[in-house]
Amino acid sequence: MDKSVITRVVTVAGGRFAPGHLGELTQQVPFEMVDAVLEETCRLQRRVRDLPARVVVYLLLAGCLFAELGYPQVWARLTAGLGGLPVPAPAASAMTQARRRLGPAPLRELFFLLRGPSPADARWRGLLVVAVDGTIMTVADSPANLALYSKHKGGATGGSGYPQLRLLALVACGTRTVIDAVFGPTASGETAYAADLTRSLRAGMLLLADRNFGYGPLARKIAAAEADFLIRVKTGRCAPALPVLTRLPDGSWLSLLGGVTVRVIDAAWTVTTSAGRFTSDCRLVTTLADPARYPASDLAVLYHERWEIETAYLELKSTILGGRVLRARTPDGVEQEAWALLVTYQALRTAIADAASTAPGANPDRASFTIALNTARDQVTLAAGVIADSSIDLAGQIGRLVLANLMPPRRLRISPRVVKRAISKYNARGKVNRATYQATIDIAILAPDLPPEDKP
Repeated sequence: MDKSVITRVVTVAGGRFAPGHLGELTQQVPFEMVDAVLEETCRLQRRVRDLPARVVVYLLLAGCLFAELGYPQVWARLTAGLGGLPVPAPAASAMTQARRRLGPAPLRELFFLLRGPSPADARWRGLLVVAVDGTIMTVADSPANLALYSKHKGGATGGSGYPQLRLLALVACGTRTVIDAVFGPTASGETAYAADLTRSLRAGMLLLADRNFGYGPLARKIAAAEADFLIRVKTGRCAPALPVLTRLPDGSWLSLLGGVTVRVIDAAWTVTTSAGRFTSDCRLVTTLADPARYPASDLAVLYHERWEIETAYLELKSTILGGRVLRARTPDGVEQEAWALLVTYQALRTAIADAASTAPGANPDRASFTIALNTARDQVTLAAGVIADSSIDLAGQIGRLVLANLMPPRRLRISPRVVKRAISKYNARGKVNRATYQATIDIAILAPDLPPEDKP
């Protein structure tokens, strides 16, 4: 009977540091970076325990890759590929104590080192297109968490079952890498947190944002950072005053928002599908005032790139977490876990962007985040690719599998923004069409109405 024998060489850190790795993603979050952060935050251990501080950092990051498992099972994945090495078997209580000793500061500083756009991020007319938006995450329902994070009240279902955390991120639209992030209790709104993210805006960036961010004080902060913006603003009673100062040939006009000179674009979107046709109006304000260099119709199309941040939140909350709540039962633990989740997401996104850069013409939009996540999990279990070889492999196993399984180009389609799987079996809104349709979209730029004295 024929047999096949496979042998592998596993290279990891020595001694009690051996379980401290993240598989191939360790090359995105190397030992030296983790040790530097631990020293900076004064979290280096005085003596080497069974769970050194560096190992605890990787345990937290691996816990985000294996969100459905408890930390003892995550530890089993970290040590599964280390057969033959004497590795400790810490109890769950020991892991809890080690995470508390570590605190959130090292993970926060680690994120600040890793954050930022990828060199592979495409530019739109020389500008790096970024987007800002917020999302809600749920945390463990414990007395300690309830002291800081509140539950949402009201609604048909009586409110949320878990305390909630508000997360705001600044994301590069080309690769969905995270440039900056802030989070905290939902008692503060998105606009309050958004002001903190302007610290990461630079000249050469174009910020996309929805109607919630179209107000004067934020426009001033973005302009002070020398970045440009393209923001949808409200219309109707709550609309900001945007007087017509100068009319432009393409139908847009110059105005003021919070003392910042902006160009206002009124557009009508007509969506045609096999189920019918509908039109909606959209008002955009931008600091890109030159209609020849930045045509209004091109800006109206570009605004749809804002949805890349919604896709990033889908990957974070659904693909990685699977809709689960954060495990930590204390506010410090929640902060620690949230930073660990952002570090893990950034490492995966950077690995995907690095792989796309090795294949000319590869679009990061076609890279499967699910394949990258599952491959990274496999590499952790095998303890593979922990330490890079002497020859640089920019794509790695994660990148090769992503490039070998690129998704088809995106189709132009629409889907109603409704709950796919309702909490209750009773349909409160009656029959809702949840089908997805291929669509064609026509955009018309609307000129502002003339005042009575100017009408012929």
